[in-house]
Amino acid sequence: MTRVTGDWLTRDATQRVMAMLEEAGFLAYAVGGCVRNALLGEPVADVDISTDARPETVIALAEAARLKAVPTGIDHGTITVVCDGQGYEITTFRADIETDGRRAVVRFATDVAEDALRRDFTMNALYADRRGALIDPLGGLPDLHARRFRFIEDPDTRIREDYLRILRFFRFSAWYADPAQGMDPDALAAIAANLDGLGQLSAERVGAETLKLLSASDPLFAVSVMNQTGVLAHILPGAVVTALGPLIVHETALGLPADPLRRMAVMGFFDGAALRLSRAQQRHLALYQSLIGASDTLSDIAYRHGAETARDLAALRAASFETAPNPDALARIDHAAQARFPVTARDLMPDIQGPDLGQTLRDLEAQWIASDFTLDRNRLLARVKKA
Repeated sequence: MTRVTGDWLTRDATQRVMAMLEEAGFLAYAVGGCVRNALLGEPVADVDISTDARPETVIALAEAARLKAVPTGIDHGTITVVCDGQGYEITTFRADIETDGRRAVVRFATDVAEDALRRDFTMNALYADRRGALIDPLGGLPDLHARRFRFIEDPDTRIREDYLRILRFFRFSAWYADPAQGMDPDALAAIAANLDGLGQLSAERVGAETLKLLSASDPLFAVSVMNQTGVLAHILPGAVVTALGPLIVHETALGLPADPLRRMAVMGFFDGAALRLSRAQQRHLALYQSLIGASDTLSDIAYRHGAETARDLAALRAASFETAPNPDALARIDHAAQARFPVTARDLMPDIQGPDLGQTLRDLEAQWIASDFTLDRNRLLARVKKA
């Protein structure tokens, strides 16, 4: 018998919350991503719990156990219970009775199999009790073992319930699927038939899902299929996949962590506002846009924007222009990032003032950068005296 294991399940807080429900006569199952990831040997972040207890009962039980209960999604049956500083989303078994592609009206259920049927993918409809016993109402375990993502029952129906599932299909595929298995043809046909539904989604939901997808270690296969099905053109208009593969190769060679903004940039997508990205993320994309084809050296970029940005640009330029990063330039990045211009305005005053002061400082700084930051203060000031 397959069993679910992991520190996330055996820790005191998890056991206490699940026992709180069980000891009151209710079912309590860990569900979804925590079970999926545990079985795949992947890290587990959040622990979601499914139960046949109604939301008001969950609140009462939590209060009796002196735990904090927050009605984070009570209309959909979700209560967040906080134990030892850890939040657990506890959701009553439920079934969708009405959907519009973005949100659902639900009714509560008492059967775990009915709860499983309203979920998105077979691999996400796996449950485990607090002892690690696996509950697989829909037979999703073989799909998990094969690392194959399939919609539950009819893909077209699942997608029309929530069009974000199109992006979730590719996101989960990027993170967990085996490219050698290919992608489910029925799922791809349903996705291609429902592309217009993506237009119903908020920019925030699309942006958040896209960032998660592009944060996978190697999303190339998933993004390539998104391009073939027309999904990519809907969410990242104008994006081109050609340089994404080379970028991932250079990221690995340079020891760079996966970064969704770097990957957007290499595909030529810079409109962070369209995805409602944060202002900091939008500025970062704009910086990439301004520097990929600029004449600034990596040393110049490291000095002005930091070593991390310079290494990003080394990978972006190599992927975009089909070259290899220059080892010598890479070796100078850290030195350049730590360099500090040795001349200040006070060194030039009162002999130079006004607009000439700023221009002279800029000229000296350019000479200092061109010298690979080797000119010291005295030699730079000597050049001013000779001028």
